Amino acid sequence: MTMLATTTFPRAALSTALRAGAVLSFTFGSALAFATASEAVEIQEVTSPGGIKALLVEDYTNPLIAVNFAFEGAGSTADAPGKEGTGALLTGMLDEGAGPIESAQFQSKLDELGVSLSFDVGLDNFTGSFRTIVENEDEAFDLLRLALNEPRFDPEPVARMKAQFVTNIVASLNDPGELAGKAWRQAVFPDHPYSRPTEGTAQTMGAITKEDLQSFRTKGFARGNLVVGVVGAIDAAALGQRLDTVFGTLAEKPDLPTVPDVSPAMGKTVNVPLDVPQTSIQFALPGVKRDDPDFFAAYLMNHVLGGGSFSSRLYQEIREKRGLAYGASSYLASYDHSAVLGAGTATRADKAQESVDIIRAEIKRMAETGPSPEELAKAKAYVTGAYAIQNLDSSLSIASTLVGIQLDRLGIDYIDKRKDLIEAVTMEDVKRMGQKLLSADPSVITVGPAAS
Repeated sequence: MTMLATTTFPRAALSTALRAGAVLSFTFGSALAFATASEAVEIQEVTSPGGIKALLVEDYTNPLIAVNFAFEGAGSTADAPGKEGTGALLTGMLDEGAGPIESAQFQSKLDELGVSLSFDVGLDNFTGSFRTIVENEDEAFDLLRLALNEPRFDPEPVARMKAQFVTNIVASLNDPGELAGKAWRQAVFPDHPYSRPTEGTAQTMGAITKEDLQSFRTKGFARGNLVVGVVGAIDAAALGQRLDTVFGTLAEKPDLPTVPDVSPAMGKTVNVPLDVPQTSIQFALPGVKRDDPDFFAAYLMNHVLGGGSFSSRLYQEIREKRGLAYGASSYLASYDHSAVLGAGTATRADKAQESVDIIRAEIKRMAETGPSPEELAKAKAYVTGAYAIQNLDSSLSIASTLVGIQLDRLGIDYIDKRKDLIEAVTMEDVKRMGQKLLSADPSVITVGPAAS
């Protein structure tokens, strides 16, 4: 029997559903056909007959089913040393033929059935996204089952996808943004798996074999690290059967490497010389983990500092008052094994040092005085309202939100209580977190002519 538990919340509360910060940005979509604030949406916690759990939002507005899932811990940190990029290559291989179906035919079937199927890998997790119309759901779910359980890894598509990745890697060697990201990771997380590029290098990508892909899939894809979110025209009983069919034959537990926790390195100054007109500037400071009770205090503080787009202090000081750049921002990034507050901009090479000094000054000012009452009130209003509403755009995004809630262990009632958590943050909380996170000597990474 399929088991389920439910929680109900007002549609208006859906605007609080985003996992705040740059951790992941998830959105709710038009599939729920928003009407009035008094209407309610039901999240169901489904357990399949085989014991696989998922969160479900039933919605029959359109004859669609959207599924998002994640294999927790099976991110790029699971790449074997010297085979960096294995997870990334796997994202391009799972729809390149599976079971008895070769690559071209598999792609044709996806197109004929109108199935959307994609995969991605980050530092911590391997994720998948799937959508089908109800009319074709039997064949569509079978393609998903084959992709996850019986990928072929035939020589031609493996060679083709590796060549595409290598081309992109080589092209990025002269991209200031890519270089800045690489330098940032290596400076902030030295000698840690987080310092490695998710896509690997041309050398490591070239070294990956069919056996490496199979090993990553076998060790990383398991029922024990699986998280699923589903939205659409399907009920709990039918979903339970689909979960067992698609995921039921995976291993019970994953076999993943142990990844140590790491504190971001502070006080570094790194310049990557590049003969370009603009200098890319990136700051790194200590962050806050998503399960920290003071997460929202830190998030609101960061919103005022640089996370609030046009209203933020960094944007106002660098773009509006001085015209030094098109924009400037800051963000919170919470990983499984670390947390960082980042900030950055890109400006003319001869204005790089001025921009660095302004960012330093604004960080110092926030650490010492915190936001004004008006700034905090506006941040709360934006975070609980407009920010989420601007991102309510698809059933796949709803499913992603359900996955995010589970990855962060936020609870099935998180969307319902999120607004109250934000409103409970006091000025003292925000100032305390500003002092805690922003008093450190930041690491500063630039790409371009050296700031002087």
